Amino acid sequence: MPLSGALAGDGDGTELYDIPRFGTVSLLHMTDSHAQLLPTYYREASTNIGVGANRGRPPYLSGEQLLRAAGVRRGTRAAYALASLDFTTLARRFGRVGGYAHLATLLARLRASRPGALLLDGGDTWQGSATALWTRGGDMAEAQLQLGVDVMTGHWEFTYGMERVKELIDGPLKGRVEFVAQNIATQDFGDPVFPAYTLREVNGTVVAVIGQAFPYTPIANPRHFVADWRFGIEEAHLQASIEEARVKGAQLVVLLSHNGLDVDVQLASRLKGLDAILGGHTHDGLPKPIEVRSADGGLTTVTNAGSNGKFVGVLDFEMRAGRVAGRRYRLLPVFADLLPADAKMAALIERQRSPYQERLNEVLAVTDGLLYRRGNFNGTFDQLILEAMLAERDAQIAFSPGFRWGTSLLPGETITMEQLMDQTAITYPAVTLNEMSGEQIKTVLEDVCDNLFNADPYYRQGGDMVRVVGLSYSCAPSAAAGQRISDLQFGGRPLDANRKYRVAGWAAVGAEVQGEPIYELVARYLRNRHRVAPLKPNVPKILELAMA
Repeated sequence: MPLSGALAGDGDGTELYDIPRFGTVSLLHMTDSHAQLLPTYYREASTNIGVGANRGRPPYLSGEQLLRAAGVRRGTRAAYALASLDFTTLARRFGRVGGYAHLATLLARLRASRPGALLLDGGDTWQGSATALWTRGGDMAEAQLQLGVDVMTGHWEFTYGMERVKELIDGPLKGRVEFVAQNIATQDFGDPVFPAYTLREVNGTVVAVIGQAFPYTPIANPRHFVADWRFGIEEAHLQASIEEARVKGAQLVVLLSHNGLDVDVQLASRLKGLDAILGGHTHDGLPKPIEVRSADGGLTTVTNAGSNGKFVGVLDFEMRAGRVAGRRYRLLPVFADLLPADAKMAALIERQRSPYQERLNEVLAVTDGLLYRRGNFNGTFDQLILEAMLAERDAQIAFSPGFRWGTSLLPGETITMEQLMDQTAITYPAVTLNEMSGEQIKTVLEDVCDNLFNADPYYRQGGDMVRVVGLSYSCAPSAAAGQRISDLQFGGRPLDANRKYRVAGWAAVGAEVQGEPIYELVARYLRNRHRVAPLKPNVPKILELAMA
């Protein structure tokens, strides 16, 4: 189904959001906003490599390939939203995206044309900004209430710890935003921690929304934050939840997922009785849904609504005699210049930010080049963080995690403390300096690379490749585990497997890790420099692309 109307063409006005009503049940989907309450710039990946059968197929398309597949012309608003091409030029032409006050306006417009529509939040909502960190997700819980979120699940929410998650769910959100997660149970007895699903009636149709929190939370994030809970994909329990919901009268069953797109697609092919998956975690803005034949021969529509509040997904169903008779999906970019700010949401955001304005607005430096994060291997903001660690900790090599959240800055913009926190606002920010052998360094790179490129989607945990400076290497994504990383060079010579190197890093997941927070280290580095010259990311040589 190609993109329609202004989204696929040259339209620059609010007709972009004039989507005719279809069917009787509408689901409005947002995910991975990463606590970005204000409009931002967000550059999409210029490299997104798929392996095996996924190579060259959505979501593993970028640049011109992606635009061709979506039926979008280069230089249009839609091209700016979907791809990294001409990013600085188009950002200056079309402006910032997202922002909860602008989201509120769009959602009100969609609800007016779709009575009873449910707003589903796929998680990674309470983390990713300074104010979210300082209020421990409290500002985002308030914003969700104002936005009218009906159902949510989670991932980075859990990095505030079990008690805080429960405090917000059983406190301000109670009775208004339902938190569902069929795949979280108590460690000792296997009792459910959260409801597996909720049943809602929409225009005469009983809709079941099942929750799927990020299944690898205790691996990707510190285990001690969720010490009493266990996570997993829990495919059998999910199937049982679908069947139970059907027995209780559900006519439409959807999964609100934070698995990541590859896991969602594989899961859809193995389940029965699931009509759709509204996914998150991997930040893929899918202009077209992926239709998957399920284990019983049915059709499961798999979608993903990007990140940073940049998109809203609209999934409409036509129901007849209690069954799905038709479905339609649209991915709507949220352009702040086309959607006036909702007054109530804008007032809430101003009140939330007021106590922190001086700290947020501290000027650290000016960037002469584009700063961004997203991409399989490195971004210029990651490069900045790496170079800061190298300099401030007198390290020989530096590692930075392959996080996919983080906003972008255009050349000539001021780097404030707020924008630095957009890249670093986590509850385990300690910078470390360790001695590692060349063999250990290669093992780290191989392990992270396997997480990104494993042939089995159930072994991919999301995120991008660890970023690195101080060494160069080659990468073969389709090679076997343990054989993807080669030609490691340090100082122009082969990395010595037996030699020890001083390696700086941050965001270690161990319980006893201590060190200066990364945002304080980088802030000091920037204050001392005042300006940041254009940066070239240190990226590996991708062998398969070179041979293509």
